[in-house]
Amino acid sequence: MALEPQAGVDAASSPLIIAARHRFLRTTPTPRLSPARPGQDGARRAQIWAGRAPPPKARPRPRQETPPPRRTSTRVAALDAFRGLTIVLMVLVDDAGGAYERMDHSPWNGCTLADFVMPFFLFIVGVAIAFAMKRVPNMGAAVKKVSVRTLKMLFWGLLLQGGYSHAPDDLAYGVDMKVIRWCGILQRIALVYFVVALIEVFTIKVRPVTVRSGPYAIFHAYRWLGGFIVFVVYMVTTFSLYVPDWSYVYHLDGDVNDGKRFTVQCGVRGHLDPACNAVGHVDRVVWGINHLYSQPVWIRTKDCTFSSPESGPLRADAPSWCLAPFDPEGLLSSISSILSGTIGIHYGHVLIHFKTHKERLKHWLSMGFSLLLLGILLHFTKAIPINKQLYSISYVCFTAGAAGIVLSAFYMLIDVWGLRVPFLFLEWIGMNAMLVYVLAAQGIFAAFVNGWYYESQDKTLVNWIQKHVFVNVWHSERLGTLLYVIFGEILFWGVVSGILHKLGIYWKL
Repeated sequence: MALEPQAGVDAASSPLIIAARHRFLRTTPTPRLSPARPGQDGARRAQIWAGRAPPPKARPRPRQETPPPRRTSTRVAALDAFRGLTIVLMVLVDDAGGAYERMDHSPWNGCTLADFVMPFFLFIVGVAIAFAMKRVPNMGAAVKKVSVRTLKMLFWGLLLQGGYSHAPDDLAYGVDMKVIRWCGILQRIALVYFVVALIEVFTIKVRPVTVRSGPYAIFHAYRWLGGFIVFVVYMVTTFSLYVPDWSYVYHLDGDVNDGKRFTVQCGVRGHLDPACNAVGHVDRVVWGINHLYSQPVWIRTKDCTFSSPESGPLRADAPSWCLAPFDPEGLLSSISSILSGTIGIHYGHVLIHFKTHKERLKHWLSMGFSLLLLGILLHFTKAIPINKQLYSISYVCFTAGAAGIVLSAFYMLIDVWGLRVPFLFLEWIGMNAMLVYVLAAQGIFAAFVNGWYYESQDKTLVNWIQKHVFVNVWHSERLGTLLYVIFGEILFWGVVSGILHKLGIYWKL
């Protein structure tokens, strides 16, 4: 039955119509009405509110796009701190080693603070290569990148240590090509980087993606094949190569022995003494005796001076080899140093494949202590002495084990326990290691400052600060020199590296 409106009552005001209108308004969103256009009356709007016309479609609200989640940095701060520590040690022993020669390189057998610098460098280079070569999408491009970077390091090595630069004290530049030194720190790093990086590039397809959590799961034959070849080449050459007699002419202006020719009698195989070892013989044959380092540390041995292990006057009965040149970064010893980079690669792969702190530290510390003990055992049984000049196998084991333990300690303190603030200056220096090495360790910045001298070249700002702020205040040449190196060089470059880090400025080859 249809409902008819009561007489005299408007249909729009009927109670049923009003109730239906209220239900409609409760369930229908309020439309957004645009202002009336010119000539448009409010009839349409009145019809909508009276329920006689359907409301206009509401405009859809724009979807708010949620910002992508921030990527958290996975950079391991301990690696930068370790690299920074290596640079700090280099600056310390290079610039303060003259005052405290016991921290300088060991005259022959043994290991001092300075003898840890080179293997620590090569170790952390290996760790970095493991990260850099984790993915190789284009093998040709990767080989080109490795080759170009190697050439850059060779160039800087020859420029800084080949004899061209005489920084920081001598403001002259240039080198006689008859006596240029072909070997050096960066040259050795370049060789190790080139060999180890190419091994990583060419073995990318046989490299496992995942590794089981076992004590020997991380060891794979392909990674150690190069190291094994290096070990065999070094050992066979060192103990089987015949070393004949050799001679040299000593050159030092003003010295009583200037211009004299000395003959060293050898005719032996397998000797590890300063005079007749295979490492020096290979360098004399390959490079030529005039291109070797002319101030070897063996002049501080007991055979050469009574002041050993410090410098002193030459003994009257000193053997003929005491004044001879010898290169501590020679060819055969550099081949042996590839093992330091190979061990660093292993530590890098442990960091990549194992995700928990416990597993990483277990592998690192077990290998570190094993290598350390092996090196000590070889040394004290006199089987193969620890010797930086020869880069002996015991030296490789001892220093690589120490590097693994130090890296583990940094990792535990900084990345596990979060004690990052005390080591920030090491991190900053490690992030700009090449810059600090060139400007500080090689004295380029000091040479630049010394170029602005007053009256004579010894009256410079650097010399004035060292003398009046440190030496005269502490009334000690040795202590003043040490404090100058700590505060005037290491702390200074730590602050500079921190500023450069905040500005996002890094120097990388």
